[in-house]
Amino acid sequence: MGRALRGLPYRWYARRLSARLRAAGPGALPRHVAVAMDGNRRWARQAGYADPTIGHRFGAEHVDELLTWCAAIGIGHVTVYVASSDNLRKRSSDEVGHLMRMVEEVVATRLASPSHRWRLHVAGRLDELPDSTRDALKLAVSSTAGRSEGLELTVAIGYDGRQEIVDAVRSYLDDGGSADDLTPDDIARHLYTRGQPAPDLVIRTSGEQRLSGFLIWQAAHAELYFCDAYWPGFRQVDFLRALRTYARRKAAGMVDA
Repeated sequence: MGRALRGLPYRWYARRLSARLRAAGPGALPRHVAVAMDGNRRWARQAGYADPTIGHRFGAEHVDELLTWCAAIGIGHVTVYVASSDNLRKRSSDEVGHLMRMVEEVVATRLASPSHRWRLHVAGRLDELPDSTRDALKLAVSSTAGRSEGLELTVAIGYDGRQEIVDAVRSYLDDGGSADDLTPDDIARHLYTRGQPAPDLVIRTSGEQRLSGFLIWQAAHAELYFCDAYWPGFRQVDFLRALRTYARRKAAGMVDA
């Protein structure tokens, strides 16, 4: 009972923030939110876990909460940064293996469930992933392809924004394009994320204030929001505060239309 009562101010504040954002109208909110989910291991250490890689499980499970928050407030496009190509190369094989299992067992499996509403897309070099992870993601993409509620989730994994641009140019040339005629629109049509709108708001957790190669082409005009909370501890009120900052900056004419 005491714990439930202590949670009342938080729930009241979250409802109040959400109601104010809805009242501001759909134009005040981003259409597409991208999240660099940073700080899983640091969160686990802070929480007292002997094995910090357990943070990856909490981080993977937290994606579902983010999607619930977005759907509830009317945001239909979400991109999450799960692992960069650099992560896969530089982290220990044990940690990478654990993270990939979480992607398979938590993210891909849950998204593929018939009860889930989101349609999955994957951005990155899947050939850098273990066979089991690649297969699980491909199955989830296939099984969610027919969903038509307008809720689109992109998982960036084995991803590097600079390599994406290189691959886009190569793809354009392979399709018969001319280097002399190359335009920004040509590159956009050959990105891993082609067909998806550019993000309006990019959130990075854990206090780091850099993109680390995340959607560097697509986020050229996005609002950036940095939050000190580690990803598994990123609360709904933290998310709503990011949306509030975006709405205020847009109302002030500080966000690109």
